[in-house]
Amino acid sequence: MKTEPKAGVLIDLDGTLLDTAPDLAAAANRMRADFGLPPLPVERIAAFVGKGAEVLVHRALTDALDGRASPEDFARGRQSFYAHYTAENGLQAVVFERVPEALEALRAHGLKLACVTNKPKEFTGPLLAKMGLAPYFDAVVAGDEVAEKKPHPALLLEACRRLHLRPTEVTMIGDSVNDAQAARAAGCHCVLVETGYNEGEGVAALAGAPGVDAIFPALVEAVQWVIAHHTAQASKATTQ
Repeated sequence: MKTEPKAGVLIDLDGTLLDTAPDLAAAANRMRADFGLPPLPVERIAAFVGKGAEVLVHRALTDALDGRASPEDFARGRQSFYAHYTAENGLQAVVFERVPEALEALRAHGLKLACVTNKPKEFTGPLLAKMGLAPYFDAVVAGDEVAEKKPHPALLLEACRRLHLRPTEVTMIGDSVNDAQAARAAGCHCVLVETGYNEGEGVAALAGAPGVDAIFPALVEAVQWVIAHHTAQASKATTQ
């Protein structure tokens, strides 16, 4: 008798599970104030999110997606941002609607879960705990735990290792091209949600892109696809 194949789901944090833009904007604008710079709109800071805290520091200091602060300003800005974000982390962040319900559904279906984020570890664990989401995950892999952040596949491959799954047994759920590129490079399935930031661009344009299986309005719809996909794969395996 064949056993049901193992499977897991890797889920991005910022923009997928939580709206963290208000906290990030508050910290980034407090950093800018330390430099005598005026505040930027939350929407502008949100467009800078996606490639980790250090890239966010460069972008927020220069007000440009491809901006690079001087080494001296970056070092000072990084220290400032980390201090301010430690204070702001989780104060205004909001769990997207029906996220706990979606995570419960995945666990009830027997799928292993990992949160995979470019956010540094010192912010990731406390945020998940504060928002009540930490118990859902079998593993959490943060951006500074591997050598390269998304869109590099290192985070996803490390999550697969911790879940004891092959990449082909895993689906990535994210909100950006960075997630899609990382999943494709790792060899995982990938579905995207429209709740996130994607560096200021809508994810709808990624429909049909290599490695993107589907795009949904929010996590709960993406989870329905994942469960249906896994059920179909399990049914196929039992008939072979």
